[in-house]
Amino acid sequence: MSSEINMIRSRRFFLMGMSALICGAPGAMATEANDAKEAFLKSSFETGIPMSKVLWLTKNLKPQVKKILKHAYPALRVRYWQNGTRTAWVLDEIGKYKPITVGIVVQDGAIERLKVLTYRESHGWEVRHDFFTRQFIGARLPKPHKLDRKVDGISGATLSVRALKKLAILALFLDQKVQKQ
Repeated sequence: MSSEINMIRSRRFFLMGMSALICGAPGAMATEANDAKEAFLKSSFETGIPMSKVLWLTKNLKPQVKKILKHAYPALRVRYWQNGTRTAWVLDEIGKYKPITVGIVVQDGAIERLKVLTYRESHGWEVRHDFFTRQFIGARLPKPHKLDRKVDGISGATLSVRALKKLAILALFLDQKVQKQ
């Protein structure tokens, strides 16, 4: 009897494991996101990934960040990587329902690179492509909370486009803050 129970249990665990692989286990998604972040950071710094730093969202910074995102930032701090005047930011913003993870490199106050690392929405995925993200290269923040250029939208991806614009503005704004430190 106990050998039959063990066989049933082992089959159940096997089937659960297989369904997790097929359907995408939460841990698998986290690993995929971490791998994308690691690859982004490696390709952003020629001399290797610098140690991460933390920018605390103080009571002075929180209202400004909230104005950019149109909602409060969900954490007390933001992690970033810096080498000289180059900073890299890995930020999340909700598209329509789910977070979009974006890597942004800022060099001398301008966006050098913007890459969608993980896109979780079912619509609007076109924002991942170079034809869209290239629009952000060279963008600056001459006025508070406003890019120095127009970013063309994509039909059917309005919320994803807005999310990327907000993150670009946020990365430039935060870069200004850490460069003054």
